[in-house]
Amino acid sequence: MSKSPARIRLADAAFALFDERGYEQTTVDDIAERAGVGRTTFFRHYRSKEAVIFPDHDRMLELIKDRLATSSHSTALVAVSDAVRLVLLHYVEEGDLARRRYALTSKVAVLRDREIASVARYQRLFREFIAEWMGDPTASASLRAELMAAAVVAAHNHVLRRWLRDESADPVREVDEAMREVLALFPGPAEQTATRDGGTTVVAFRSGQDLDALLPSLRRLIEGTPGP
Repeated sequence: MSKSPARIRLADAAFALFDERGYEQTTVDDIAERAGVGRTTFFRHYRSKEAVIFPDHDRMLELIKDRLATSSHSTALVAVSDAVRLVLLHYVEEGDLARRRYALTSKVAVLRDREIASVARYQRLFREFIAEWMGDPTASASLRAELMAAAVVAAHNHVLRRWLRDESADPVREVDEAMREVLALFPGPAEQTATRDGGTTVVAFRSGQDLDALLPSLRRLIEGTPGP
């Protein structure tokens, strides 16, 4: 859904004034006047001066929840990757606005603190989803869910910052690759169960020997019997 002209004018006016006067020195009245609207119109679109700067995190979190909710147990990690891509695409579609926000939050401590708090909301949502997917109430599983959620968010933010600094020509491809790296670090519930239950671990490697010559040795290793 496209943004209203007044909302766009307010955002443009706010960032222009932040550049000219500084964030702390700019008031809501200044922004409304520059945009050619009244205070009532400003507050119809934004709850505060800070809200002009940041994306609608509440809406994005709902989009993530909706995507995660459509997954099954077998497609949970695909849903996590898709959700991360949704967030990245939102920033990419913002274009210059996202880069102006990045420059501003890098300089203003109060805005940086708010951004950190917003990141924590995404991480909590992913952690809760991953913990439910694991289906394991133990403390170690809770830790794995926390670590996995932190890695998911870190991977997204790493790619996003590269794009914001004009260091990435294809951020969508990069975030997909980053998510594959992250998910490869964490075994799924079935793999965890197999490990706890003493399941077989097979290591693949290359050898100059024929397969027929290797099979007896591999069988002895699997069965735990001594060699000749």
